[in-house]
Amino acid sequence: MAPRPPKIVRRVADLRAHVAAWRAGGESVGLVPTMGALHDGHLSLVRRSLAKTGRTVVSLFVNPKQFGPGEDFDVYPRDEAADAGKLAALGAHLLFAPKTEEIYPDGFMAKVSVPGLGDVLEGRSRPGFFDGVATVVTKLLLQAGADRAFFGEKDYQQLLIIKRLVGDLDIPVEIEAAPTVREADGLALSSRNAYLTKDQRARAPALYATLSAVAERAAKETDIADLENWAGKELLDAGFARVDYIAFRDAETLAPWDGKPRPGRVLAAAWLGQTRLIDNVAV
Repeated sequence: MAPRPPKIVRRVADLRAHVAAWRAGGESVGLVPTMGALHDGHLSLVRRSLAKTGRTVVSLFVNPKQFGPGEDFDVYPRDEAADAGKLAALGAHLLFAPKTEEIYPDGFMAKVSVPGLGDVLEGRSRPGFFDGVATVVTKLLLQAGADRAFFGEKDYQQLLIIKRLVGDLDIPVEIEAAPTVREADGLALSSRNAYLTKDQRARAPALYATLSAVAERAAKETDIADLENWAGKELLDAGFARVDYIAFRDAETLAPWDGKPRPGRVLAAAWLGQTRLIDNVAV
């Protein structure tokens, strides 16, 4: 017997009606926000939600406010039917797939911003990106009213920003982080990996390998700037066209990390051809 597809709703009122009915029955609710093009990284979050909550909502919305001019909004992979099939196989309960006008109706003006955390690294390379992320995630959390929401550590800076806005705005939801899911050769799963040519795909694992190597060296060496420069050269030698940043940062504040006994993270963004890859490793 074919798996039963999740119910698909496109309006906030319908989403809230389903959640209210579940709550009336004593069920807890999990939310997995996505932009679709689901891969095993997304599906690991869905599995986690299914294991920890009674009902799971997956949102699918390609958010125009987190794409800058000249970025890949128009060509970003979209296949709602395929995504629904993957969710059906797992047993997800509801797919919230709103139209743009449902999220941003005429006259929409509000913006959620997290200065400091949102201004560095990705925020510096992609101005306005995190305002778009923070705004849509805030809306999704309020719309779904979930008990828990699940995010991957691959987008580590995004994860910290979401935790901060939830705390600052007193949104009653628990944010749960999940480890990055990788291919066998170490490449972090991403919907944008589909853009890579065969040759670029062969070079792409150098990003994780370099970050892992530089994180290991940081336990013994004290010149962090020298390590960052070495890692950037390694990526260029591996065939990357450009490195936007490689940075050691405090794992909680994203302030520069100087090797003191606080958790650190090394984060990177680099280009293979026209494809921008990001990754991070704990230090």
